[in-house]
Amino acid sequence: MSSGPDAASTGDGGGPVGAHDGEPAASAVAAVLAAARGIRAPVVLIDGPSGAGKSTLADAVIERWPGPPPTLVRLDDVYRGWTGLERAGTDLARTLLAPNRRGAVGGWRRWDWARDAPGRLERVRPGRNGLLIEGCGAFTAGARVVDAVHVWVDASDATRKRRALRRDRGAYDPYWDLWERQWRHHVRRTSPERLATVRLRAAPDGRIEPATAPGAVAVHAGARGLT
Repeated sequence: MSSGPDAASTGDGGGPVGAHDGEPAASAVAAVLAAARGIRAPVVLIDGPSGAGKSTLADAVIERWPGPPPTLVRLDDVYRGWTGLERAGTDLARTLLAPNRRGAVGGWRRWDWARDAPGRLERVRPGRNGLLIEGCGAFTAGARVVDAVHVWVDASDATRKRRALRRDRGAYDPYWDLWERQWRHHVRRTSPERLATVRLRAAPDGRIEPATAPGAVAVHAGARGLT
C-alpha cells in the first residue's frame, strides 16, 4: 500500500536503485545544516516536486544533525489522500506551527492511507530542537515563520517520474497525473521556489547536490508538461 506521493524510494517494483540515485551529497546536507546553524528552535522546510529526493534528504539531515535533531514531520503522513496537497500545508501552519511558535503544544492529524481515512492525532511540544517538515507544499506550512530555512529540492521531470513510479510497486501509477496537476497548480498559485534559501538539484548521476554543482539538471518548471 502506498504511503503517499513522497515516500522514500526503495527500488521496489523496478529493480535496485542506483548507488547515487536520489542520495544527497555531503555538500547538500552541509548546506542545509549551515543554513539552520544559530537559529533557536529552527524550522527547516524541505519542499519541491514529487520524486525529487526530499524524503531521503530529510533522513540524511536528521542523521547528521549536531545534537538532538528536530522533530520530523512528513507531509505524506498529513495529506488527506491523493487530492490533499493544498490543504496539508495550511493545516500544519494552523495546528502545529502557530501553537508551537507561541510556546504551546501543537498537533496534526495523521492520514491512514490503508483505510483512506483520518488516523490518530499527533501532538508536538515546542522545544529548542525545532521542526523539520518535508513534502510537497512544506513552504506553505511555514509561511509565517520569518526565520524558517527554505530548502528547495528539484530534479528533471523524467527522473522524478522514474523514481516515484518505481518505489511503490505500481500503487502510485494511477495517481501520478492527478498529483502532478495539483502540484503544478500549487506552483503557479504560490511560486514557492522564490522563497528558497537553499537550492538543491539532481546531478546527472542522480545524486542530490547544491544547485551550483557542475552539470546539474535544469530546475523544474511548473508550467511544463510531463515528459
